Amino acid sequence: QVQLVESGGGSVQAGGSLRLSCSVSGYPDSRACMAWFRQAPGKEREAIAAILSRGGGTYYSASVKGRFSVSRDSAKNTLYLQMSSLKPEDTAMYYCAADGPAYCPSGGCYCDVPRSYEYNYWGQGTQVTVSS
Repeated sequence: QVQLVESGGGSVQAGGSLRLSCSVSGYPDSRACMAWFRQAPGKEREAIAAILSRGGGTYYSASVKGRFSVSRDSAKNTLYLQMSSLKPEDTAMYYCAADGPAYCPSGGCYCDVPRSYEYNYWGQGTQVTVSS
């Protein structure tokens, strides 16, 4: 049984940093993508970052590129999202997801824009609140 458990959320002032973790169990090593999504109250779920299960091939949305960094520690079966220069508009529930499609043209693989319906496993979410 695949389980994803997020942690590391909390309240922080604008300009601060947080690191989210997503502990993964029961998920076989694969060439699929893992991703972070977020959803603010009254807004649609937004894909913000993705990485190959084996690392690399990252994707970032324009809203977080340059401020957030996604990484994967295979030995610890953990996905991370390092968030810096946080803004009030980053306030949302953050979710990790696994088993999304990877794209492998010409031998190399990467994660394209994550779409919710393409990811089969989800965590329960962790709240991030950024105050001004």
